[in-house]
Amino acid sequence: MPEGDTVFHTAAILRSALAGKTLTRCDIRVPQYAAVDLSGDVVDEVVSRGKHLFIRVGTASIHSHLKMEGSWRIGWTGGGAPHRIRIVLETNDNRATGIDLGLLEVLDRDRDMEAVAHLGPDLLGTDWDPRTAATNLTADPDRALAQTLLDQRVMAGVGNVYCNELCFVFGRRPTTPVSALNDPLRVVQRARDMLWLNRSRWNRTTTGDTRNGRQLWVYGRAGSPCRRCGTLIETDSGGDRVTYWCPSCQT
Repeated sequence: MPEGDTVFHTAAILRSALAGKTLTRCDIRVPQYAAVDLSGDVVDEVVSRGKHLFIRVGTASIHSHLKMEGSWRIGWTGGGAPHRIRIVLETNDNRATGIDLGLLEVLDRDRDMEAVAHLGPDLLGTDWDPRTAATNLTADPDRALAQTLLDQRVMAGVGNVYCNELCFVFGRRPTTPVSALNDPLRVVQRARDMLWLNRSRWNRTTTGDTRNGRQLWVYGRAGSPCRRCGTLIETDSGGDRVTYWCPSCQT
């Protein structure tokens, strides 16, 4: 599930593979940008902002968002599914392929951050400010906690996995209003800690245990016993996002 930590890690891998190198091939398979060819230009940097990723090449910036299914892969040749490829960038010694990207556009490099100006503080960025995030979180006290945590204008980087895990850790159900939180600042700081600890690995954990099947508290564990009390985890898929909770530990 692509969340802020996934995008941060992806940016680091792309940076290692492409930064400082000249593109020998630029194949963008999005009709609006199909004629754009950045071959011959140098990849200066790769940066992430929340769930957004920017590859800055010459005067252009390739902006992508993974959405639910997207990914960037190094050295991937297609795997028999060329229709899934949205972009291919090659240098003399590497290839980066964007697959199933939910958003892909080419922006003016000098103005690329305008595309993410609406986002709150980036949990993994240099602009991270817990007090601003806490203020954003409590701006609408009657709003459901899960809905608020998923709002990237509050803080950038929390997706559905971290949303459900944070609700569990703080003993509140996803539908609980934000006003029920005892310490909003502690919530945003814990969100930062969770993403920061997982920023350099694919095997995400919120429990502190990286062993298979033990990484998460409630997400994806419907019908399994709660790791704290043994009560069966419940789920609701009726909304925009699937939610999970322990009916005993979360009030």
